[in-house]
Amino acid sequence: MSTLNWIIFSSILGGGISVLAAALLGNLVGAGRLSLLVSYAIGALLGAAFLEVIPHAFAGVGDPARVAASILAGILGFFVLEKLVLWRHCHHDHCEAHEAHAPTHDHGRSGLMILVGDTFHNFVDGILIAAAFMQDAQLGIVTAVAIIAHEIPQELGDYMVLCHSGYSKKKALIFNLLSSFATLVGGLLAYFALSSLTSWIPYLLAVAAASMIYVAVADLIPGLHKRTELRATLMQVLLIGLGVATIALTQSVFDHDHDAQEHGHAAHEPPGFHQEASLPEAGGPAREALPRH
Repeated sequence: MSTLNWIIFSSILGGGISVLAAALLGNLVGAGRLSLLVSYAIGALLGAAFLEVIPHAFAGVGDPARVAASILAGILGFFVLEKLVLWRHCHHDHCEAHEAHAPTHDHGRSGLMILVGDTFHNFVDGILIAAAFMQDAQLGIVTAVAIIAHEIPQELGDYMVLCHSGYSKKKALIFNLLSSFATLVGGLLAYFALSSLTSWIPYLLAVAAASMIYVAVADLIPGLHKRTELRATLMQVLLIGLGVATIALTQSVFDHDHDAQEHGHAAHEPPGFHQEASLPEAGGPAREALPRH
C-alpha cells in the first residue's frame, strides 16, 4: 500500500473508530446516567487539554508566548461565540436567560463550541498521522493506534457534551463523525504541504485546548453546583478524576509504546533519521519533525 493510501485509510478509520466507540460507550451507560457522565466529560476535556494538547502545543515549533496568547484568545473567542449564539436564541425563541428555572440543556451552545475545537484537534491529528507515515509505515501505524486510543475518552466526553447540550444521540453521533473527517483533510494537506502546515500546529492545538477548557469550566462545571449534597459532590469529584485518569493512562501506555517503536527504528537508521521527514516529491527538502501526539 502506498504512503498516501495508508494516510487516507488511517485517517478515515482512526476518526471513525474513536467516534463510534465513544458513542457506543455513551449509549451503553444510558440516558438516565447522562448527568453523571457530564462530570466524566469535564475530566476528559480538562485532562486532554492540560495533559495532552497544551504540552504538545508548547513542544511544537511555535513561540511559547504566542501559543499561550492563542489559548487566551481562543477562550475569549469562544466566550464571544457563546454570546452570539445566546443572543440569536433570545431574539428568535423563548430565552433561557429570562426563565425562573434553569433548563436541562443549553440549546446547543456548548455543543457547537466543542465541535469547533474538536475539528481543529482532528485536523492536527491528521497532520501527525501523515508525518509519521512519511517517515515509516510501521511508525505510522503505531502513531495512528496511539491517536485512536487517546481520542476515545475525549470523544466520549465530546459525545456527552453534545447530548447534554440538547442534541439527540443520532445528531451527536453524526456531528462527531463529520468533525472526524477533519483528520483526513489534515492528513491530505500534510502529505502535499507538510512544511507550511508545521508552523500552524501549535496554534491550532491552542485553539482546540481553549475550546475544551472553556466548555468544561464555563458551561459544564457551573451545572454541577446545582447539586450541593455531599454524596453528589463526592461522585462528581470521583468522575472528574476518572476522566483525567483515563487520559493520563492512555497517554502513558501509548507514549511508552511509541517511544519503544522509535528506538527500534533508530537502531537501524543513520543518526538524525527520525528528526526529519521528507516530502513525497523527489528531491524535496527535509522537513522538521512534528510534535508527537
